[in-house]
Amino acid sequence: MKMLRLPCIVTWVFALATVAFPQATKPNIILILADDLGWADLGCYGNKFNETPHIDRLARQGLRFTQFYAGPVCSPTRTNLQSGQDQARFGITQHIPGHRRPYARLTDPAVPLQLPLEVETFAERLGVVGYQTGYFGKWHLGGAGFGPTQQGWKTAHETQGHTQPAVAGRAAPQRTAEFLTDRAVEFIGQHRTQPFLLQVSHYAVHIPLSTTPELEKKFSAKSPQPGYPSNPLYAGLLAELDASVGRIVAAVDAAGLAENTLILFLSDNGGIEHEQSGRIVTSNDPLRGEKGTLYEGGVRIPAIARWPGTIPAGRESGTPAITHDIYPTLVELGRATLPTTQPQDGVSLAAHLRNPAATLARNTLYWHLPHYHHSTPASSLRRGDWKLIEFFEGNVLELYNLAADPAEKNNLATREPARARELRDALAAWRTRVGARLPTPNPQHDPARATELGGGGGGGAKRKNKAAAP
Repeated sequence: MKMLRLPCIVTWVFALATVAFPQATKPNIILILADDLGWADLGCYGNKFNETPHIDRLARQGLRFTQFYAGPVCSPTRTNLQSGQDQARFGITQHIPGHRRPYARLTDPAVPLQLPLEVETFAERLGVVGYQTGYFGKWHLGGAGFGPTQQGWKTAHETQGHTQPAVAGRAAPQRTAEFLTDRAVEFIGQHRTQPFLLQVSHYAVHIPLSTTPELEKKFSAKSPQPGYPSNPLYAGLLAELDASVGRIVAAVDAAGLAENTLILFLSDNGGIEHEQSGRIVTSNDPLRGEKGTLYEGGVRIPAIARWPGTIPAGRESGTPAITHDIYPTLVELGRATLPTTQPQDGVSLAAHLRNPAATLARNTLYWHLPHYHHSTPASSLRRGDWKLIEFFEGNVLELYNLAADPAEKNNLATREPARARELRDALAAWRTRVGARLPTPNPQHDPARATELGGGGGGGAKRKNKAAAP
């Protein structure tokens, strides 16, 4: 009789443990994505004008990356985040729908209007293993029929702009950062007893800049930081984003979920230093370039990870990583499996998060921007400390050693011709592997009108059927 009762006792104990520790094997995951936030804009990255106490605290409590990368523009990064695949595989190498320069020297490829529904997102993979998934904010990967709810996000609310209109129960418009935070905090409260995946995609600090009157007044009265634009509207908008991060972290901590919740904070590309009009927005100094370029200022982003008890606090990582890596990282941490029907271009950062001294099984990163944005069409790669940029106008090569020259001031292509050729060949081979689309000579080229903007991009695959997200 005792032998017969033992399995029952074991089963009862296991069930009790499952109730007491319902999330012991699957962490909650929160991804907070800023829009156009530059590498040099945060206090924890050295900024002395902007005030970001909550994000800075997040860095002190976790791991801060100094060489984390994204795509050069928003839709490409959002594509590789959701898919784990390089955006060049889909042709989403510019923001959707892109813009055209009809008289430029080259005709750049049209941008598809949506992420294909056939893609299995990380939300879908985690949903299969029991995660509740919530997406709030900017999507920018397709319109009706191609939104987050069609891609595995069970709860979703898309937004654009910095202000949300008044709705029933709220007499006045609400700032978007606050609105998204309200939705996020509510989602955390609703799903605190089960594993959840939450992505909050802010519109801050995207142009056109705006902030509250109180914050604009505060930063207008503040002494500027020497060598930095010190824009009061930008600083105020960033303060709104920072307050959102603070409230989300506080909600996690108040719910007693801190030690079982990974919080990732990222930007979708480098900072935009100036608008098309020329008006100054921010500065990525000491990095060169800005959003829409393949220089470091266009693709290197702030990145912070906090998970008390798992990620060591107060650490810094100089290991090059990229937004492609988020997908396999989250799938591994959530004890899900990678899809067998699509390639993965990232590597998991799970071991590196636990031990920042751990190395990654990769030494090369790639980018492809065959469009006119804040630069001319180009591709680039980073291998070790060496970075090559290939500009398609005139087949110009630029080669930099980032360890010695992170500001990319000294082009070594003519001094290191063999290395430049080797990296150019590797870049070309990669473009072939992923099916990257290239610009072509423009028969309508007019040097006097080359910088004029024309109609937006178009093209893209027709919608295909896809099973409902789990």
